[in-house]
Amino acid sequence: MLLPVNEAAPTARSVAASNGLDGLRQLTATIAALETSRTKLITELRRGPAASWAEIGAACGMTRQGAARRWSRPAHASSFGAAADSYRRGRPGYPRSVVEWLVPRQAKTVLDLGAGTGKLTRALADAGLTVTAVEPSRGMRGQLAAAVPGARVLAGSAEKIPLPSASVDAVVVGHAWHWFDPARAVPEVARVLVPGGTLALVWNDRDESEPWMATLGAIMHRQAAQVIDTSPEIGPPFGPPERMETRWRQSASRQEILDMVASRSYVISMPAGEREQLLGEVAELLDEHPDLRGRDEIDLPYVSRCTLVRLAGPHGA
Repeated sequence: MLLPVNEAAPTARSVAASNGLDGLRQLTATIAALETSRTKLITELRRGPAASWAEIGAACGMTRQGAARRWSRPAHASSFGAAADSYRRGRPGYPRSVVEWLVPRQAKTVLDLGAGTGKLTRALADAGLTVTAVEPSRGMRGQLAAAVPGARVLAGSAEKIPLPSASVDAVVVGHAWHWFDPARAVPEVARVLVPGGTLALVWNDRDESEPWMATLGAIMHRQAAQVIDTSPEIGPPFGPPERMETRWRQSASRQEILDMVASRSYVISMPAGEREQLLGEVAELLDEHPDLRGRDEIDLPYVSRCTLVRLAGPHGA
């Protein structure tokens, strides 16, 4: 419930019962807790969606554009929990060559950050690495723990990693860096890495040089184009980036392709009618396209785009 304007100031004064720095600390902690609650409420409103960005902006004393800029990223990122099962079934894995590039040979302990349902976690564990997976969504963590029972699974985020300082040799991020706040995530990743440790990012993009995949992309992005920077600059305290791209294919059933589309954040957050229409168009493409008609298994072409940066060693190496 919103406080009347004439009650807000007395409430703030009662929170800051002490003057000076103690009062400031109390106010700061309260504001942080309130902001967390506001973000959670906005996320719930958008999940329906029960409110437009214009309505949310007005309730927060902001413009529509200002509200969308501030909260669209956490609202979209949190939407995955509601579609964790579709995400697990539909999202692609990671080929062994990519995993070998992401993690240096000498690394033994690896953090999979923003691990989702464990697509990359499983590949890391299969490579014989000791893996900790950190994921904010409870639904995703449940899928991950069942899929990769040998991994340590923790609740947390890129901005607040629940690990001690200098505790892992490498950090990997599979198709998730674009959801993070780099200003907070970069120093937090640096904190948990040993000197000389590595941060590696990978995105699996659909290879739309194949005509039917280009048609699929056009259907998916007709209402909500998604542009992701897959070659981000990380910056200090990390060194210059190394880049790698590789093309590969993964076999999928018709239902797994529909799950892949359904698991996209912008599809999850669509009104139900629009979402069903989009999935219907994808189903029609799979049924009618001459390259796909009558096939039980379809090869999906992907491009893995990777970036690796290294934390300075004990002597600046």
